[in-house]
Amino acid sequence: MSGPYARQGQVMKMAADMAIETINRQGGIKSMGGAKLRLSVFDAGDSVERAKNAAQRMVADAPNLVAATGAYLSSFTLAVTEVTERAELPVLTFSYSDQITARGFNYVFQTSATGVQQAEGSLPALMDMAQKASGKRPATIGIVMDNTAASVSFVKPMRDHQFQKLGLKLVVDETFTPPLANATPLIQKVRAARPDILILLPTVISDAKLLLEKMNEFGLGRGRLPTIANGAAILDPDLRSNMNIEQLEGVMAVVADWTTAAQKDFVTEVKNKTGEPWPTQHFITTYGDMLIFKAALEAAGKADREAVAKALRAMNITGGAAAFFPGNGRLRFEENGRRADASLLIVQWQKGVPVTVYPAKDALAPPNWPTKN
Repeated sequence: MSGPYARQGQVMKMAADMAIETINRQGGIKSMGGAKLRLSVFDAGDSVERAKNAAQRMVADAPNLVAATGAYLSSFTLAVTEVTERAELPVLTFSYSDQITARGFNYVFQTSATGVQQAEGSLPALMDMAQKASGKRPATIGIVMDNTAASVSFVKPMRDHQFQKLGLKLVVDETFTPPLANATPLIQKVRAARPDILILLPTVISDAKLLLEKMNEFGLGRGRLPTIANGAAILDPDLRSNMNIEQLEGVMAVVADWTTAAQKDFVTEVKNKTGEPWPTQHFITTYGDMLIFKAALEAAGKADREAVAKALRAMNITGGAAAFFPGNGRLRFEENGRRADASLLIVQWQKGVPVTVYPAKDALAPPNWPTKN
């Protein structure tokens, strides 16, 4: 709720408030006599240490909490869930890092396709897009990324085996620590190498702005260099508000959630109730989290952490919360806490609006593959 990630926290709170208001208005938790949901917010701040401290305050000061969601950055979520696991507090998280559900924890439930899952699925999809658009497959690729856990997870399988398997030569490989002070040296290297595809991985909106503006300054923007991000920072309305929208045209992002063809009515509702131009990834997933909590509490029949965790482990639903997470239309969790059958989406800026372009069953528009001049 403060620092460079505050925008995402504000969006998540907005979504939770909207969902809880709807749930309570419709009668609350019926198996508990109409009990109402109530939201408590704890500020993870701008560092791993502050996020951990916030989690410690949360479990100490709010012993009656039965579930939690957060904490945007995977780095923060890894620290937070070390604390919540000891407190046996069930946590839903949309953070991407594979490590989150690879530690043998019993009270962490990951609703996203993980960073590795997204990386494994996205690069072949992007290669196919390029093939269909231009008649040839890309041969070179560049990476400019921050050093957060989600970004590291996303590129790991690419470095390990995908580049070689797909015949891609890595010609730019740069890592920075957010927030970024100067994008010039990074983009100069991209301009010198001119890869066929650029993987651009900022997690801070201000970093995305600096990088994209510098790309446009150096003649690499506006469709000249196919650019693919991971996560929602590069798709946020704040970015459009503070940039020339033409500088965003054609930029794509691999995400684990976005508005799909199934959610047109929800988009209108969000606009009317919040004034947001569109619901972002973190709005949609946090809204969905509240519906998951509702379903778990209905099954549990009591406000008890262990009962809620048990209900989450046994969950297997269609409709309701399942409609807010891409996949096969069913929501259930595997033994390690990962959502079964989670899938990715690819979203692209088109005429000032980020729209889902992949896969076809979820798409709101066909993709426009950028071409270099």
